[in-house]
Amino acid sequence: MTATVAIVEDDSALRQVLSRGLREEGFEVPVCVSTGSDLLRRIDAAAPEVFIVDIGLPDVDGRDLCMAIRARGVEAPVLFLTARGSITDRLAGFHSGADDYLPKPFHFDELVVRLRALIRRSASQRPTPPGLHLDPATHTVRDGDRAAALTPTEFRILALLLARRGEVIRRRTLINAAWPPGAMVHDNTLDAYIVRLRRKLTELGQAGLITTIRGVGYSIS
Repeated sequence: MTATVAIVEDDSALRQVLSRGLREEGFEVPVCVSTGSDLLRRIDAAAPEVFIVDIGLPDVDGRDLCMAIRARGVEAPVLFLTARGSITDRLAGFHSGADDYLPKPFHFDELVVRLRALIRRSASQRPTPPGLHLDPATHTVRDGDRAAALTPTEFRILALLLARRGEVIRRRTLINAAWPPGAMVHDNTLDAYIVRLRRKLTELGQAGLITTIRGVGYSIS
């Protein structure tokens, strides 16, 4: 199976091993970088079919990077390859939009099998930017030349809404994505963050972007 893989791993030795090993297995590796910012600069041109992402990157949290990828309309599967293997870390990874999670240390053959399984199940498409672009390194949202700073929580809420445009996202789903697993978050806390997001989006000329579905959650159409 020939497929394109993007690797985001800050350990240079492991990055080289992954790139060389995957090429020997018949994969193409058009993107092999150490930071999330490097990936986002090259993602449109490369259009990878699957991503391998380390969570502990030097410039961003890999989970925020995953949410930024999803917010751009990229549906290709994301596999987290990380030393953070606790159940809390796994849940946070899946809530951020990842499709698989392989803790370090790992067997290379298992990684290859998981990648091929993800690609078979994927109906990946070329990225279709929604107009707004999220930067996980600076936690900002940009529309053209204008940008607004976001808190990490605001970033994650907006990223999920953009990633699932046209869907009604339930309140609990938003809370699970934006706050650590097990955090006690009241409904009015989420509402307060939505108010803040709406204010910032209005400043970018995107007033009315977030719709309230009473009793259910929120949506971006």
